[in-house]
Amino acid sequence: MIKLALAQLNPKLGDLEGNAALIAGAALAAHAAGAKLLLTPELGLTGYPPEDLLLRPAFITAATNQLTTLCAQLAAYSGLTVVVGHPQGTEAGLQNCASVLRDGKIIACYAKQQLPNHEVFDEVRYFVPGNSPCVFEVDGLTIGLLICEDAWHAGPAMQAKKAGAQLLAVLNASPYHLEKNALRMDVLRQQVSATKLPLVYVNLVGGQDELVFDGGSFVLNTLGDLVLILPQFKSELGLINLQANGEPLSEQQNNVNSGPAKADALEAQIYAALVLGVRDYVQKNHFSGVIIGLSGGVDSALVLAIAVDALGAKQVRAIMMPSAYTADISWLDARELAHNVGVQYDEIPIGKPVAALEEVLAEQFAGLALDATEENIQARVRGTLLMALSNKTGRLVLTTGNKSEMAVGYCTLYGDMAGGFAVIKDIAKTLVYRLCHYRNGISPIIPQRILTRAPSAELRADQTDQDSLPSYEVLDAILERYMEHNQSLAEIVEAGFDPASVEKVTRLIKLNEYKRRQAPPGIRITNRAFGRDWRYPITSAFRA
Repeated sequence: MIKLALAQLNPKLGDLEGNAALIAGAALAAHAAGAKLLLTPELGLTGYPPEDLLLRPAFITAATNQLTTLCAQLAAYSGLTVVVGHPQGTEAGLQNCASVLRDGKIIACYAKQQLPNHEVFDEVRYFVPGNSPCVFEVDGLTIGLLICEDAWHAGPAMQAKKAGAQLLAVLNASPYHLEKNALRMDVLRQQVSATKLPLVYVNLVGGQDELVFDGGSFVLNTLGDLVLILPQFKSELGLINLQANGEPLSEQQNNVNSGPAKADALEAQIYAALVLGVRDYVQKNHFSGVIIGLSGGVDSALVLAIAVDALGAKQVRAIMMPSAYTADISWLDARELAHNVGVQYDEIPIGKPVAALEEVLAEQFAGLALDATEENIQARVRGTLLMALSNKTGRLVLTTGNKSEMAVGYCTLYGDMAGGFAVIKDIAKTLVYRLCHYRNGISPIIPQRILTRAPSAELRADQTDQDSLPSYEVLDAILERYMEHNQSLAEIVEAGFDPASVEKVTRLIKLNEYKRRQAPPGIRITNRAFGRDWRYPITSAFRA
């Protein structure tokens, strides 16, 4: 029997020494537990994705030197083989590699063969592919290495089997999006079915700018049965017992782990992804805390709840900035929410600065009708106040705009879009409500009236969002079909949507590309978010 360890690590991108320490810590724990083999994630030494750091020779040199140092450190754990992901300069060019470390030496090295160049991935920009399998032995068991995208193609796995592999070990940096864990499981089961080999899948965990890596590492036996799965969204060391032929022991036979865990419900997964994304962005970038403009509405309520769950109440400050159009219930609900979560709460009325700007502009606006300009002045005063407090305190401003608003431009540049991190940038408005209800199911912190009143920007009298937009149920459904599933306007209309609404929503998406380019980064939770995997030109005459 061979004991294998899976280190589901949360590295900090570019912190080579710190990441090596994470790997060494996992090796210490694995060795103490009697493991013979430790698997760590793809590019675990550097963090993922390093992007254009990979174009810096100094970065590659530092990573290579750190790997050498780590290899020497791991020699202390006699009998333990450790697989580490890192970039490696080779005669062919820079490659995405996994090295096998044992007794102070690198005994094998594998170069990733399939380089993803879709969605958020652009590895072709940085790496050249490998073309050879890599197998190595641990106590007589032959293990074949794959790296992430390799496992989504038939060739590398079959190559490893032909080279003698009895077990497939897949190192991954696979970011989260809705239903991604089920998709991974389906794809990897296909590999197991094709090769008739058991498979171990170890994934990165943590937030990196817009991406969140969810972990969820797992082990499949030769029947494709799930023998072990690690929790999502947290660092973990998993242990599994293997038979001499690589077959993992069944749940009843395996006395190391308690058996497979169930995947969380969708709302729980998304909420956990948002919490982890906020925590890592704030802490890895060394902010002292966050500031949120609290409006008494549903979006800022959700962002506040996420921030408190991510960082703790002491690191979160809420600012209510009422105007002449702010309803009394907005004040009351904002105060109640802030009290419920225990954050510092302040009220800064914006009437005087708004009046001052309107007075300065009065001569320039003479003879012109009131329009959205005056509404935007209010939003921009709020943005200025939040950024001033951010500058003075060193706290990061979290913006509160959702995906539905960002899609159609129902937001103000340098106003409510001002800030450093857009927590719910990829959360449609209807999903915002679902997540609020989910969070209240844990403990009822969001006042019920916030969830039942009609949403409003409160920038003019008696304003609601639906004055300017289709209902959010309609808007979100069109947005999902058009953006995430790439359906044509005709296909969306054929699905039963009003042609005028389809035309309006898709036209607004095109017109507001310039706004989204200037928005802060935000957490990606769908298969297509505004940001890394939405690359439309601002200047374009094309209309479907």
